[in-house]
Amino acid sequence: MSLSDRLSFETLLGWRYTRAGRAARRNGFISFISGASMLGIALGVAALIVVLSVMNGFRKDVTDRMLSIISDVEVFAPDGGALLDPALTLAEVRRNPQVVGAAPYVGGQGLLARGEAMQGVMVRGIDPALEPQVTEVAAQLKNTLLPQLTPGSFGILLGNDLARKLGVMTGDTVTLIAPSGQVTPAGVVPRLKQMTVLGTFSSGHYEYDSALAMLNIQDAERIFRLEGPTGIRLKLRDKDQARAVADQLAASLSGNLLILDWTRQNSSWFAAVQLEKRMMFIILTLIVAVAAFNLVSTLVMTVQDKRADIAILRTLGASPASIMKIFVVQGALVGVIGTLAGLALGLLIAFNIGVIVPFLERLFHASFLPQDIYLISKMPSDPQSSDIVPIALISLLLSFVATIYPSWRASRVNPAEALRYE
Repeated sequence: MSLSDRLSFETLLGWRYTRAGRAARRNGFISFISGASMLGIALGVAALIVVLSVMNGFRKDVTDRMLSIISDVEVFAPDGGALLDPALTLAEVRRNPQVVGAAPYVGGQGLLARGEAMQGVMVRGIDPALEPQVTEVAAQLKNTLLPQLTPGSFGILLGNDLARKLGVMTGDTVTLIAPSGQVTPAGVVPRLKQMTVLGTFSSGHYEYDSALAMLNIQDAERIFRLEGPTGIRLKLRDKDQARAVADQLAASLSGNLLILDWTRQNSSWFAAVQLEKRMMFIILTLIVAVAAFNLVSTLVMTVQDKRADIAILRTLGASPASIMKIFVVQGALVGVIGTLAGLALGLLIAFNIGVIVPFLERLFHASFLPQDIYLISKMPSDPQSSDIVPIALISLLLSFVATIYPSWRASRVNPAEALRYE
């Protein structure tokens, strides 16, 4: 039994009307409108996939850069002081199977001065032996600059942009001013310490490269007058599980501790990105909606053109439901073909955007992503099924909804009226 024998006559007629215009010239305009609707759906779906994939790529790129300098999870004392029992806390966090690295740190704020230049900085005292376990930047400096951060040397590592703002290079001295000073008969005198710049680092994230300074943890404890580290930084097997691990640690660690994962540390940024992605999805979905509802005009014109055919089918015994099904099939086929074509085109572009964008840049002699502005030179792309599946389903749903009214109109055609002038 052939495929045509297994399909209902409504499906066969719907497919035939979808292809209208290939054999009959008078149906050519209807075929053109149908093709335009199909093309519009395909381009809308492709645009949605490409835009959301690029936004996912940017988000992933920024996240990777951010996590190269910050840890997945941080455990610290609620008052900003030293941990009461850092050895116990280290032992407890390492019991979690997700934790692959842990390093104590001292966190504080201060001012760095060099001549007339002065910048506020985030001071991070690190353990050179353990810090490479938790951040990528420290891992890159493991065999070069970190061994120079010896206790008592009061050496300091500066972010590239911070060093540029202060106008310092390796070997220069800077003055670190601690926020709380010493009480003397003459008043409160700020604590000052001369530091030697041992080198610079770059995480690719301006917020940290312009404001972060790293020194040995013991030197930081002496400068801030602390008896131990203020917190512990953790590296996880899967950074996407950071929130769940933070909740687990909050329930299992001893003492009064605060636990912050990387998503909560940067919650405003991630909320803004998520809102932008959601709004872009809504805006681009309107393109698909406009293309899908072009099917209304296509089917209305088809119904008007096929009134005599509808009347003959009715006189041969076809029910109104069968007539309605014919035109639902026609519209649905346009939607399915357009959606599948859009998926293929969108995924083709999304997976090859690293080749397409450089080609366009060479063709138009332009740079779409100047590295000095965007810090990246390549267009990132990260297609995700959580975006692609809803796009396809929404496109198919809109296409189906657009067929309901014209199909209902077709089912209401009066055979006697339609055949009166035939």
